[in-house]
Amino acid sequence: MERELSAVLFPGQGSQFVGMGADLFGRSELLGERTDEILGFSLRSLCLEGPEDELTRTEHAQPALFALSYALWREVETRLTDPPSAGAGHSLGEYTALAAAGAIDYYIALAIVAERGRAMAAAADLEASSMAALIGADADAAETLASGRRAEGGRLYVANINAPGQVVVAGGAEDIDWLEANARNLGVRRVVRLRVAGAFHSPFMAPASKRVAGAVASLEAKEPSFPVYANVTAAPAPRGEIPSLLVRQVVSPVRFAESLEAMAANGVRTYVHVGPGDVTAGMARRTVPDAEVIVVNDLDGIDQAVAAFERSS
Repeated sequence: MERELSAVLFPGQGSQFVGMGADLFGRSELLGERTDEILGFSLRSLCLEGPEDELTRTEHAQPALFALSYALWREVETRLTDPPSAGAGHSLGEYTALAAAGAIDYYIALAIVAERGRAMAAAADLEASSMAALIGADADAAETLASGRRAEGGRLYVANINAPGQVVVAGGAEDIDWLEANARNLGVRRVVRLRVAGAFHSPFMAPASKRVAGAVASLEAKEPSFPVYANVTAAPAPRGEIPSLLVRQVVSPVRFAESLEAMAANGVRTYVHVGPGDVTAGMARRTVPDAEVIVVNDLDGIDQAVAAFERSS
């Protein structure tokens, strides 16, 4: 009988909320003084007390989610006999997956994520831009729509391919306005403007990509203990290409649905979301509907996660 495999998934920006990680602070040394020194602010205070608008800021949300997701993962990992069969993270979650696989040291990754957050926030401030989810449109339809807009002088790009029927585009404020005004004529059932600071994972983030390149310039990634599927390629990231893939990721579409499909094709039947929220779990359920999907966003969920991973070890 063919062995069924399990994968770990980590969330990206947007999963943050005030109160997250309440059971981890005081338990995990990873969330202590050294982390605060790297970030330049109290992670505990921000996560537990907010205010929400401060936690939601790109430069705060990204390192906060990375730190809490990784700390929770370590609580799971210490009880595992063997590593997962595969892993992936949505956008900044890719850093968590790489740290979980031992490819990047936690504190080194934290510093890079903090710089990434600051860089993306700064790039978003340069001009008005945004993102929108296209409900009922597949990736090909979204690309046709975006390329057509660009042919007319606009700036609209496919940014996230999250799951069947869940595609996100990024563009200038006027491009998103145009999209909302013409959705029906464009064959899109509904357009939902996202509450984000800018057009992430698009050419609008080119200045941020340069700063991330500087941050990873001296990074020497180690061989991952399990394959980590890169957002850019939807394939396992070779050790030597990890820094360049992280740079490209800032301006490239997140091909998360394709990553999930690739893992399923390689035998993954169970997906375990680790971290705040449950966004990647929803993507897995839509993309691989016959898979088992487990959510671990606090210490209470660890037993179920460990059991799932051990079944596939």
